[in-house]
Amino acid sequence: MIRVGIIGSAGYTGGELLRVLIYHPEVEIVFANSASNVGNKLYEVHNDLFGDTELTFSSDFHSAVDVLFLCVGHGDARKFLDANPIDASVKIIDLSQDYRLRANTAYQGQQFVYGLPELNREAIKTAQYIANPGCFATNIQLALLPLASKGLLPDQIHVNATTGSTGAGQKPGATTHFSWRNNNLSAYKSFEHQHLQEISESLDQLQEGFLPVSEGSLLERAAAKINFVPQRGDFARGIFSAIYVDTDLSEEQAYALYESYYAAHPFTHVSLKNIDLKQVVNTNKSIIHLEKHGNKLLILNATDNLLKGASGQAVQNMNLMFGLDERTGLNLKSVGF
Repeated sequence: MIRVGIIGSAGYTGGELLRVLIYHPEVEIVFANSASNVGNKLYEVHNDLFGDTELTFSSDFHSAVDVLFLCVGHGDARKFLDANPIDASVKIIDLSQDYRLRANTAYQGQQFVYGLPELNREAIKTAQYIANPGCFATNIQLALLPLASKGLLPDQIHVNATTGSTGAGQKPGATTHFSWRNNNLSAYKSFEHQHLQEISESLDQLQEGFLPVSEGSLLERAAAKINFVPQRGDFARGIFSAIYVDTDLSEEQAYALYESYYAAHPFTHVSLKNIDLKQVVNTNKSIIHLEKHGNKLLILNATDNLLKGASGQAVQNMNLMFGLDERTGLNLKSVGF
């Protein structure tokens, strides 16, 4: 059994991780850490776990585990590891953005590997530390990786993507209250969303030279290529993106490329029919649909932001790190209605 510890288990990503791991056939949850819920049953915070577990939240954490998941806020993972060095034998999967970028991957003499299996599966298998990708980043990268693999990304990429309210985290904010979010739609961080940085580095990994070497920050250089308009949707979970690029590929050639690229990846699927968000919510799947309009290729992608975009992908990475079938514990069914 894989002995698991979780730091920050009371939030959305921590809750999703618990839901998956409680029924994972190869996992024993050793501790679920939460400074604010010590002594409470897990189901007193994650109400849907009532009847599934009698585990309680703990203030303790230790290195007597095989893998440690960090489900903490951005900036807090690095602070935690700086203040609490973890035994070098323990594998770490960080769900924050602290170790995702090339310039920030070092820890205890090793490097965090960017944990997108469809890009770095072989490196993940031998990694000690994993930087789990962001939710928007996962969705958009999966939509573009096949093109990058053949050097077919053009100079300009146009992205419109809408996310559910859980993408903003559990702490209430002005734009997450039901009275504001319900029956509403808004754009935010247009052309400057932080996930552009990891997206551009991954695309540059496959298509050398994609990321401009010109002056400016990584975010500015990424934004010069990827025109990204994120939106807040009036639903709880999921990401739906509509991306288009100029290409000489026919629709048939595009489908052949995408189907070939994802043939060995069990969670990313290419659909000949139009897609919708409910096909993926509550699953670790990402479903892509392609259409050719004139010289433009439209790429639609639907992903659950809390599973494939966060905790499900973290478990997928754990499976790979421990030599398991990456689907173990993740054969989840969407809820169509």
